[in-house]
Formats: sequence, C-alpha cells, structure tokens
Amino acid sequence: MENIKQEVGHNIRAYRKLRQLTLAQLAKLIHKSKSAMSKYENGEITLDLETLYDIAAALDVSIDKLLYYPKPAPVAKDHPLPAFFKNVSRFYGYFYDGRANTLIRCLFIVIDDNGANSYKVLMYMNISEFDTYQNCENTYSGHMEHYDAITNIFLTNQDSPMEKASIQVLAPFLDAPVKWGLFNGFSSRPMMPVATKMLLSKERLVEDAQLLLRLKISKEDIRLLKLYNMFSVT
Repeated sequence: MENIKQEVGHNIRAYRKLRQLTLAQLAKLIHKSKSAMSKYENGEITLDLETLYDIAAALDVSIDKLLYYPKPAPVAKDHPLPAFFKNVSRFYGYFYDGRANTLIRCLFIVIDDNGANSYKVLMYMNISEFDTYQNCENTYSGHMEHYDAITNIFLTNQDSPMEKASIQVLAPFLDAPVKWGLFNGFSSRPMMPVATKMLLSKERLVEDAQLLLRLKISKEDIRLLKLYNMFSVT
C-alpha cells in the first residue's frame, strides 16, 4: 500500500511540474493546504477518491494517468492465453508517424481479467521516456480479446472519445519476442482514418535506423497493397 501511495504521488508531481504549477498553486486549486499537497506527493497520506479526481481536473489529465498499476501475479499456466501474451502484464508498441517524421513509442498495461478470453488494457501513446510513461500525448483504454488465430485490441482515447483505435495481431499462439500488428483507427490530426503497421514487443527494442526501416511502409508493402487492394501486415 505504501508503494502505491508513493507511485501515485510521483505521478501527481510529474504532471504538476509538466503544467508548471508550484505546490502551493496546485494546493489552492483543489482547496487543500500546501502541507497536505506535499504529503500527497510524497505518499505520506492516502488520497481519497474525491481529492484524486479534483487533482486530475486541476492538472487537466484523465485520472488513469495518475493511478498506479502494480504488476499482477503471473497468469496460471492452464489459463487460455496465447503464447505471446502468456505471463505478460505489459508490452511495448512502436510505429512510425510520417506526418511528424518520428518514431512513436507506446506502452500497454494489462490490468485484469475480464472474462475467459478478454482482458482490460491501457495504452500510453507517444511516450518520451518509458520510465515516465504516464507523461504521454494520449492515453487509451479498452480491452483485448484472444482467440487461437488472432488477438484483437480495441481502444478509446480517454481525452478524446471520438478517437477509436484497434490492433490486430496474427498467430499470437506462436511465441516470439516481437510480433507484427495492424494498427488502425481515427485520428484528429488531421481528422481522418489511419492505418499502419506496428511492432509489439515483450521487451524494449533498440531504437536505431534498422527499427525505423522495419516500421516504414516499404516498396514490398505497396506492392502487396496494389495486389490485394488492401493494407496488410504479416
């Protein structure tokens, strides 16, 4: 419990500094004393739910960005999970955004079991540093559905619910450190549907020229697009 209070306090402090607010300014916004605000950030006292929502509103972030999700216990071996996702509570995603000519980093956190083959999931998109993943451009929430031949991940932007996204991962029953996925959804920058390939990995990948080359749409991708008249990722 102490660790949870400290992690939530760390998240509050990170977003307060990102918003360029002093401790006293944030305390005033939520009608608390500076001393109480300091104790919240240091994890010395437990935050009640109402205060946590007040802080999220004052910092203009969704409450999920302030929460801490401890790593869950490994899923039992007989649980119906495909090999790639078995015993994985978080994984990493990468895609290339040609609009900004940049690599986009994502972190996925599996929160809990939501049924026989469905799991709640959070996606933190466009992260500067994985160690401070809550400081990201967008946070999506949704669920994963696992089947023998495919895993579907369905997501909604918590700050802009009109932005929906989904990721399809083929052959998740085949274990591998990295899997290809088809990332598609609706973007508001500019307002249009988008689709691209995404790499999903159990570990952080080396961010070098080779990774960018793998993520960029290649001549072979375009050839297959023309052949099938659709964008495919294999």
